[in-house]
Amino acid sequence: MLRIGLFLLTNLAVIALAAITMSLLGFEGYMSRNGVDLNLTALLVFCFIIGMAGSFVSLLMSKWMAKRFTGTQIINQPSNATELWLLDTVTELSQKAGIKTPEVGIFPAQQSNAFATGWNKNDALVAVSAGLLSRFSKDEVKAVMAHEIGHVANGDMVTLALIQGVVNTFVMFFARVIGHTVDRVVFKTERGHGIGFYVVTFVAEILLGFFAAMIVAWFSRRREYRADDYGAKLAGTSAMIGALSRLKAEVELPNQMPDTMTAFGITEGKVSLASLLASHPPLEQRISELQKSS
Repeated sequence: MLRIGLFLLTNLAVIALAAITMSLLGFEGYMSRNGVDLNLTALLVFCFIIGMAGSFVSLLMSKWMAKRFTGTQIINQPSNATELWLLDTVTELSQKAGIKTPEVGIFPAQQSNAFATGWNKNDALVAVSAGLLSRFSKDEVKAVMAHEIGHVANGDMVTLALIQGVVNTFVMFFARVIGHTVDRVVFKTERGHGIGFYVVTFVAEILLGFFAAMIVAWFSRRREYRADDYGAKLAGTSAMIGALSRLKAEVELPNQMPDTMTAFGITEGKVSLASLLASHPPLEQRISELQKSS
């Protein structure tokens, strides 16, 4: 129920923002005055506003949503030696990276995982699972945190939001152009839009969105290599390789981990259609890249 509520809240925020923005711009629709042709400029503006609004509203809400999705507890006052060490470690890494220390949290999951989020590098959140914190050595945990700090320092969240917004814009734009064309040619609608436009647009958005997701996933995989490299510079290459190797060993244990973990990124190395949509590269490839650069 919480996930559904957050989804609806995000979409309501997007709709409200888009409606206000379009009203201020004097936008009245993307059909030409004759009611027959598309006004491509107006359509592009419409798609840009909705596409970018959705992406950036999600970015602005990312910390709030991440805390509630994962049950992350923020460390404000450390209650034990482990929490104190974690907070001090993130502070040290942040200072090396030249960014403001993010909020630091622990979420109650036994799978080894971690994530970073936030709308800018000086207002971010990094969190680690209780399972990872309990099983990994201090050097390995530090490397994981350095990887997440790398995402923050590189501005990956903002860049990903920009790319997602641009991709959203063109998916919506071309889906409506296709829908309009089919509605005119196949369904013979002469003015306005008939049911054919909405059905075809919906199907086209799904198909185009599938290919667009591959583009976003490709960028996401590139950013993982960058974050690994950044983490190696902050915490040491051997520690970064050790953390990834530990993750790989856990993935290979039967019935210990799901096939795909998000955030710090645990993925199996199978070449498949799923690999084109994976947000993280296979661990063996990430380890190999670090070994090459060491």
